[in-house]
Amino acid sequence: MKTGSNKSLNRKLISSSASVVISLSLVLFVVGLLGLVLINAQRLSNYVKENIGFTIMLKEGINEMEIMKFQKVLDASDFSKSRSFVSKEQATIDLQKDLGEDFVSFLGYSPLLASIDIKLNATYANTDSLAVIKTELSKSTAVHDIFYQENLIDKLNNNVSRLTFFMLSFCLLLFIISFALINNTIRLSVYSKRFLIRTMRLVGATNSFIQKPFLIKGIYQGVYSSIFAIFMLIGSIQLIQSETASMLNITDLKIISLIFILIFISGFLLSWVSTFFAVRKFINQNESELYN
Repeated sequence: MKTGSNKSLNRKLISSSASVVISLSLVLFVVGLLGLVLINAQRLSNYVKENIGFTIMLKEGINEMEIMKFQKVLDASDFSKSRSFVSKEQATIDLQKDLGEDFVSFLGYSPLLASIDIKLNATYANTDSLAVIKTELSKSTAVHDIFYQENLIDKLNNNVSRLTFFMLSFCLLLFIISFALINNTIRLSVYSKRFLIRTMRLVGATNSFIQKPFLIKGIYQGVYSSIFAIFMLIGSIQLIQSETASMLNITDLKIISLIFILIFISGFLLSWVSTFFAVRKFINQNESELYN
């Protein structure tokens, strides 16, 4: 009977330790992913901004030499990340495909103009810079008009700022919630040994002596959780590498090492601090409180 009781107790202790490790691993994994995104926040912001651009409509009848000269001016400018030239013929073909009919035969001519699509460098992706760029480029004899979506640019910049703030706030909130959850789980684990703690206290054991085995166990749980979380993060990085390589820098060993160190330290501190306060609570309990 006693053997069966001991086996049941061991299973409960193992189950409790496993739940702590699993819970902490999942929390550290999510914190690691958010940390990776936050560290790359500027890169992610630049990726979004550099997909903003504007279209330069060229004047009718402009010759090829003037177009090439104007394109070289654009290539040499600081604001231009990339550009693509769309000829009048190509624009006509594209519009015919979109409309599904030959409007040239109906009109007798193509009203479209040749154009150049510009993708901006991130620092110039705002309405103020675009207004200055438009004013300067409009002075060129090759330019007929310049088009860009001002409202879209403002909204995009605002949304990028809000997203960065939201991710930072969410990461902080998740860390606080995870600390509370892990703390409660560890307290339940220590709760099952409250009578042992009380007995050790009665025979004169010091606080540090009582806390030592629990803290060592907490350290092991934190280390195991960190290792599991790191392996899960490595697997996730491998899965998303091809899709996010242009948005997130997930190949830089310095950044990856920083994330792994963050996970390891977080796992160690979460488990150790939670165990420390949980054990201290039961050490300071009166005998009457042990049965509550």
